[in-house]
Amino acid sequence: MNMNDWKKRLDIVYSTNPDYHYQEEGQENVSTQPKEKQLLRVSLDKRNRKGKAVTLVSGFTGSDDDLQELGRMLKTKCGVGGSIKEGEIIIQGDHRGKVQDILQKEGYVKSRII
Repeated sequence: MNMNDWKKRLDIVYSTNPDYHYQEEGQENVSTQPKEKQLLRVSLDKRNRKGKAVTLVSGFTGSDDDLQELGRMLKTKCGVGGSIKEGEIIIQGDHRGKVQDILQKEGYVKSRII
């Protein structure tokens, strides 16, 4: 059991029912759409990054594990670092064309540069 488990239940009223089990809302099993139906947007971002350019890949619909796997593959093929935050893949540097080509070859045919 997580030590901060109580923080998720702050607004819950106490129940005297011994068989009651709290059920969390939120993360449901999200099925990942097929590659050819994914509408990925590749863009360049410099805001709030001290002038450094990063390539953002957004619009992925699916599970976090599949997003992590796609991000890992893109970072490896571009040979740079990056991260996956809030449903976006962040790749260090301006690699829009290279990322677009990689996504097209992997089957994400609806991906585009904006």
